[in-house]
Amino acid sequence: MTSWGIVATARAPIGKLWAFAAWHLSQGAARIWLCFDEPDDPAFAQLDHPRITRIRCDAAHWQALGGRPDRHQNRQSKNAAMVYRRAGVDWLAHIDVDEFLWPDRRIAEMLEGLMPDQILCRAEPFEAMHDPRLPDDIYTATAFRGALKPRHAALRVPVLGRFAGVLPEAMLSHANGKSFFRTGVPGLQPRLHGAFRDGQRLDGPAFQPGLALLHFHAQDRGAWESALPFRLTRGAYQYHPALQDFLSAASPGEIAAFYDETQCLTPQKSELLRSEGRLIQARLALREKVATLF
Repeated sequence: MTSWGIVATARAPIGKLWAFAAWHLSQGAARIWLCFDEPDDPAFAQLDHPRITRIRCDAAHWQALGGRPDRHQNRQSKNAAMVYRRAGVDWLAHIDVDEFLWPDRRIAEMLEGLMPDQILCRAEPFEAMHDPRLPDDIYTATAFRGALKPRHAALRVPVLGRFAGVLPEAMLSHANGKSFFRTGVPGLQPRLHGAFRDGQRLDGPAFQPGLALLHFHAQDRGAWESALPFRLTRGAYQYHPALQDFLSAASPGEIAAFYDETQCLTPQKSELLRSEGRLIQARLALREKVATLF
């Protein structure tokens, strides 16, 4: 049977790291590599499991990789390339610890069925929506909204209201998704949303049918507000000028209104999205998954 694993550069509370690991181990991951961006992170010692490989990103680690990049995105790519070279699995996914693969069948079976010359397998992203009524589940959401590309343009105003122009695709973070990489491909270099081969960017295939990436990016209102300064200057929002400009100048009240309108679903919005295949309803039961590890 085809084997697969995951590499992630990690900086998160221990509970969220366990949730990430437990979910993907339950989905059949042969191994998970966690590269601790903060080498003295106390979570390193606590995350002990036979199918998890922990890597301290300390001075020696970066010296071996030719130096520590300043941008976290470049550190992620270097770590992924390092693990790719020695993974020992047939496919390696490069995702973040707030992202959860959601397949409609066994991932190994899905990868097994790909053509031999296909070297990337892309998962389509769906962002978690805020719902304060839900009980805590470490990462807490059950509704996930997909991008509203041009073919879904008619949904933008009904779903996003007066902020449709700020979020033209209805995504706060990336709409490009994340990928599995077939291992053993000469010259292949994994990146955040795709890959290079022999220095040339590869054209990614279409999103793999039946494989979603549930992204817990903004479902926690307080955490999202706390992360805004970083995301506006060094994170994902710097690549979305309209969003960056609006949030940089907005008052606290305007930011709250933006969040309520764009990150919370009404029954009417949910039905519109569901009818067009832009909504995934999923219960991950992460606390239960973590409990099974012990």
